[in-house]
Amino acid sequence: MGRHRRPVRPGQGPTLQARRKLAAGLAGASALVATALTLTLDPAAPPAPDRPSSGVPATPQVAP
Repeated sequence: MGRHRRPVRPGQGPTLQARRKLAAGLAGASALVATALTLTLDPAAPPAPDRPSSGVPATPQVAP
């Protein structure tokens, strides 16, 4: 009787590599889209008057 290979367990083999590549590609694409949207869209509301702007702080922060 001929020898048979042990079947590949689910979640291993070439499909696992393809899943990982797909997940990494989707994560990278979503990060790029989020960055592009952040840079191009204006905020829906003006900044709160009691909070400083999100830019450079008015006074330099000194380490304790």
